[in-house]
Amino acid sequence: MDATTMKSSSYEQLALYIDGTFIQAEGRQEQDVVNPSTGAAFARLPHATKDDLDRALAAASRAFQTWRFTSPLERSKVLRRVGELIRERASSIAHNITLDQGKPLTEAMQEVVTCAEHAEWHAEECRRIYGRVIPSRSENIRQLVVREPIGVCAAFSPWNFPFNQALRKAVSALGAGCTLILKGPEDSPSAVVALARIFHDAGLPPGCLNIVWGNPAEVSSYLIQSPIVRKISFTGSTPVGKSLAALAGSQMKRMTMELGGHSPVLVFDDADVDAAARFLARTKTRNAGQVCMAPSRFFVHEKAYDRFVDAFVNVYGRLRVGDGFAKETEMGPLAHARRVDAMQMLVGDAQAKGGELLCGGQRLEGSGFFFPPTVVTGMSDDSRVMTEEPFGPLVPITRFETTDEVLARANALPYGLASYVFTNSLATATHVSNRLEAGMVTINHFGLALAETPLGGVKESGMGSEGGCETFDGYLVTKFISQASMTP
Repeated sequence: MDATTMKSSSYEQLALYIDGTFIQAEGRQEQDVVNPSTGAAFARLPHATKDDLDRALAAASRAFQTWRFTSPLERSKVLRRVGELIRERASSIAHNITLDQGKPLTEAMQEVVTCAEHAEWHAEECRRIYGRVIPSRSENIRQLVVREPIGVCAAFSPWNFPFNQALRKAVSALGAGCTLILKGPEDSPSAVVALARIFHDAGLPPGCLNIVWGNPAEVSSYLIQSPIVRKISFTGSTPVGKSLAALAGSQMKRMTMELGGHSPVLVFDDADVDAAARFLARTKTRNAGQVCMAPSRFFVHEKAYDRFVDAFVNVYGRLRVGDGFAKETEMGPLAHARRVDAMQMLVGDAQAKGGELLCGGQRLEGSGFFFPPTVVTGMSDDSRVMTEEPFGPLVPITRFETTDEVLARANALPYGLASYVFTNSLATATHVSNRLEAGMVTINHFGLALAETPLGGVKESGMGSEGGCETFDGYLVTKFISQASMTP
């Protein structure tokens, strides 16, 4: 038995999950699931038929009529049990994420374990969905504001954090009293099927959560255009998000969108430059840079520039790249062969725009989708790596002179997801954080994506938030009730 067979022997049995039932291929169209470390297919994923989608819609609609009136205490109980089961099954879920998505096993384990916190946070927050009483102008009138679940939701989650992103959408929708049809990532499906088994075993009633797979454009179009679906949630690229938003907008459907980013990093000369360089090198390594909020445009003050670049390259350029199961691996493969091609294209364009390659820059030999940690300096701001989200281990570093200059450059793109600032000046931190056009600003550390904090962007990076006390806003409607007593 070869290594791939051994690793895949405990792989999740892939299936659809509709109305409380796991459904195997049974003659349905299937697609290969590929190990990014080897490029070899090792599993098959069934696609939903039109009838399957209709069954999922009907099941979610029927279940909503009961789930919407379920006590928040009961919904909380289910979500708390989900958190417990996540911790119990974390090892096997993480193993399979490394197999079909590629990230190092320690990173996969961290992704899964932190999801237990998200389940538990939503279990508590869903008990605190409050309305209010508005004082009336007449003593015989009572005015109430109540918040009600919006209805059946359709969610579309990405491949880079397959468990985390699916879980966030599920606990938000279900905690609010909505029901959900979730299309996960076909490239890394095991985590989503495992998530369905967890909710199933936690006692979630049939039809409240349904999992489907298929051609992304076809499935999303069919679900969004169904009159049964009242809200959509999508995490992915800006172009796809715009397309889905247009479909939803044509029917005035509620949306939560977490789209692409190109996160600026501002390193000022009063920062601990060496510490910032080491920290950013490790942060950029996460998931081989395939993170929507990854630091991706580095602006370093001219007085600190040379020192920062030397320290950054010294760490980043020496990272060990390899199979996610190998203990010595510090960065795994990219998820697809097309991501390797994209890295190569961006490097070539940066060099053509005056960039100097300091490390990496060429795909690694052998099987799998490996690209080394790569640093390019001195390219112009109109180069593609400075204007397009790289979504990989490619780091462009450029220098700046003044605060106003770097803010203008940082805010020049249509993206506005995350941003990073390194400074020991409270005045600089306050000034810059107030002026960065981003949904999230983190200063001198990585403080994003916690269960108790909102995650979301502005401009073309999306709308709405997941996490924090804002997490249910997109899944609730506000109803005003005015009641008068019929007295003689």
